[in-house]
Amino acid sequence: MDNSSSILRVVMALGLSVFAAAAPRADDIKNGFDVSDALVPSGEIFWGGVPRDGIPAIDNPKFESPDKVKFLRDWDRVLGVFHKGIAKAYPIKIMEKHEVVNDKFDGQAVTVTYCPLCFSGMTFDTQGKYGHLSFGVSGLLYNSDVLLYDRQTGSLWSQIRTQAISGQLKGARIAPIPTAHTTWREWRVRYPQSEVLSFDTGFRRRYGDNAYAEYQRSRDLMFPVTNRSSRYPKKSKVLGIVVDGLSKAYPFKELRDHGSSTFIDTINGKPYTIHWSEEDEYARIVNADDDELPSVIVYWFAWFTFHPETLVFEDRSSDQTR
Repeated sequence: MDNSSSILRVVMALGLSVFAAAAPRADDIKNGFDVSDALVPSGEIFWGGVPRDGIPAIDNPKFESPDKVKFLRDWDRVLGVFHKGIAKAYPIKIMEKHEVVNDKFDGQAVTVTYCPLCFSGMTFDTQGKYGHLSFGVSGLLYNSDVLLYDRQTGSLWSQIRTQAISGQLKGARIAPIPTAHTTWREWRVRYPQSEVLSFDTGFRRRYGDNAYAEYQRSRDLMFPVTNRSSRYPKKSKVLGIVVDGLSKAYPFKELRDHGSSTFIDTINGKPYTIHWSEEDEYARIVNADDDELPSVIVYWFAWFTFHPETLVFEDRSSDQTR
């Protein structure tokens, strides 16, 4: 797959007309961000084909009650967040056109994010020790994953790395909140009163179109990554989690082969319960108190490039690295 033509097709499918904007210079200033002192090599930060905010974040999200939602089918995918006793669903057909939703749960600021190139949906507590942060899409990528930027300091944040890689807050971490990447059917069964992000976003987009369909069908990536593994197909899905600094992946292939919808696994000597639904292509993990842990459903290539040391769950409960 030719990189530049693939980017152009995606940008056009997103309904954007910004591809013709000048590409960032081939130095350490990219989309207006100075990455000369970044935690990662500046040469590994790539322009995604759009300027800063070329993919617009949603800052004033509107929601519909589940009984009024007509644009979701049972098998449409959503990012589901249950936080502070409130359930909300963010349809992927909206998230792939915006990638960032700055929202609030009972007054607490959170940011819901989605990277279509990595299949990764993650939500963050954005009202932590650094104050209330709101985020936008930088138009840049690291390891094919979206680089967010906070509007308060202009720092760049790696979504999957959960860390600021440049700017005033370089090195800071951002706390993830459990996020379900599941079907509307499954989420609605668990949270029948869940609100749903509305098509009334303030932007004109064709939310019924999948701009990334060709990319999802292809075996190829659009951007380089630093670590590669051929253990599983690049775009096969895994549940990835980091517990006490130890990363572990649960490939959906292994979960299918294992065959159990609920089972106990051990990470760092502690037992955790894995819930798996083959029908919904969804998995989650809870601790001994039945509290869900932050995790991410993501393409194998993306999990491995950020966590090359990852443990991998295999059928028959055999763990090994790489």
